[in-house]
Amino acid sequence: MCGFFGILNFRETPPPEPALLDRMGKTLVHRGPDQSGLYSDSLMTLGHRRLSVIDLSECGRQPMSNHNGTIWIVFNGEIYNFGKIRPDLEKRGFRFRSSSDTEVLLHLLESEGIRGLQELRGMFAFAIWDTSTRKLLLARDRLGKKPLVYYQDAHGLIFASEIKCLLQHPRVSRELDSQALDEYLTYQYIPAPHTIFRAIRKLPPAHYLTCDSGQVKVGRYWNLDYEPKIQGTSEQELQALLVDRLEDATRIRLKSDVPLGAFLSGGVDSSAVVALMARHSSRPVKTFSIGFKEGDYNELPYARQLARHIGTEHHEFIVEPKAVEILPKLIWHYDEPYSDSSALPSFYLAQMTREHVTVALNGDGGDEAFAGYEKYLAMGLLRLLNGWPSALRKGFTGLGRFLPEQAVRRTALRKLKRLLQSNTGSFEHDYLRLMVLFDRAEKERLYSSQFLARLEDLPSAEDFLLKLLAEGSHLTWIDRIGSVDVQSYLPYDLLVKIDIASMANSLEVRSPFLDHQFLEFAACLPAHLKCQGSTTKRILKKAFEGILPQSVLQRRKMGFGVPLNHWFRGPLQGFARETLLTGPSQKRGYFETNYVRQLLEDHVGGRKDNAYKIWNLLTLEVWHQVYLDA
Repeated sequence: MCGFFGILNFRETPPPEPALLDRMGKTLVHRGPDQSGLYSDSLMTLGHRRLSVIDLSECGRQPMSNHNGTIWIVFNGEIYNFGKIRPDLEKRGFRFRSSSDTEVLLHLLESEGIRGLQELRGMFAFAIWDTSTRKLLLARDRLGKKPLVYYQDAHGLIFASEIKCLLQHPRVSRELDSQALDEYLTYQYIPAPHTIFRAIRKLPPAHYLTCDSGQVKVGRYWNLDYEPKIQGTSEQELQALLVDRLEDATRIRLKSDVPLGAFLSGGVDSSAVVALMARHSSRPVKTFSIGFKEGDYNELPYARQLARHIGTEHHEFIVEPKAVEILPKLIWHYDEPYSDSSALPSFYLAQMTREHVTVALNGDGGDEAFAGYEKYLAMGLLRLLNGWPSALRKGFTGLGRFLPEQAVRRTALRKLKRLLQSNTGSFEHDYLRLMVLFDRAEKERLYSSQFLARLEDLPSAEDFLLKLLAEGSHLTWIDRIGSVDVQSYLPYDLLVKIDIASMANSLEVRSPFLDHQFLEFAACLPAHLKCQGSTTKRILKKAFEGILPQSVLQRRKMGFGVPLNHWFRGPLQGFARETLLTGPSQKRGYFETNYVRQLLEDHVGGRKDNAYKIWNLLTLEVWHQVYLDA
């Protein structure tokens, strides 16, 4: 796993100043502490930081070139099927100097160009520069596990693994993007192609970028198809096939020249991965879990039970409120506002794991592949309500106004109230209400008149999800939500969280459920096998009966939540007040102070659970202090 950057000038110019290249490289040291490298010619400069995982020798150093030095590559990620691709390249006459996947990728693209992307099975972001044709190719993996951002102006193109690297260049402006800020407050993350900076863009997952003679083009090379469905196979056969496919995806991710372990929550997904790892490990699998003192958020007992069942070498860590002391450091790593609070325990989990191993597997992607989130159950109920006569539906959903507010997030009454309040009579807008943090009505009260004026002529933040829902309108409702998840929450929230938290600690994380071949198989399973009645992940749980204990298969989903509701009524109450109601935050001009104060008072007073909203605003303010005020 690595980090890289590049500076492409559209006209021949002297190479960049060494001091600039040194600053850019230093921002990526956490991604690649083992080696550094530079390549430069009259148009292109490439920089690389390496975390050595495959072929630890000098032969794996980057930037790497072909034999005659006409093609150069910088690469971040892992190509899991490089061992199968290499023999075919050797038959075509390519000679190899290393045993690395980087050299296989280099020669594959030298031979096939963009078509070679279809052969890759892995996670990746890379840049490949052809000195003879003066063409640049950038690309990201299908699901977006590895990041790639870029800046373009009349002089050239600058790209990197992280935004902070681009910001070292004097041409790159720090002017904020108001639309991106609105998206952050809506979703807790900023979807591609936007970043918080107007001048910087994200290359979306499953996309490539080409630059030829100053002409930049972006294209897509893969979509996850949910049709046609698998026909003529019994459910039992599909269950066996599911285990075989997931075992293959797990096995190929065990290739490593450094120590390897796994994240273990005790849920179905991570437990399945650990169980399959154990089949191919001669020693006990090293497992790592994170927990909290607050029992309703603590999954450690479940992880311990599974660790004993499989016989792993198990390690644990407890996160306490004082952990937010690292918030400025965490925000520096995330580059732009990002308020999924599970980033905090994820950072500590990666930190603990890195003390023992360099590579870890996890269960990310199981919820997207098999309809595992509670929102699938909620949307199933809302669809039933939408089938009722209009007057009856409105009368029933109107009861939500009379249910008391719940200050505790996980109560059944709170879930019922939110469900009823989400009902609009429209599938698309029901889903939107479940997914947004601040909805339009709340933002009209939260935003200042000046900030509302800045948004007046811009597209609505909600358009992002509504567009994805419209594109999947031909699918079953379960597949429709799954498709949206794979193109929104997965790449821009979940995968960002894990990539940044892990790479901040120089740890590589691999996800068997996100193997694109396995996802393609799961997408073509009949939707009712995933979510039926009150059961999510139905076929996955059935497939692992006899492999995992029933206590794991039948336990309710907890998610990777953080007890913010407790913390903001206790040890973090003063920190939140001071950060949001005094000092620089009052001068930003984004929000109405009285509404922010009301959010805090309602939460502290136990009238509402506004913890996620407070965390969202808090993270935004600390981000300003780290990136704009420093």
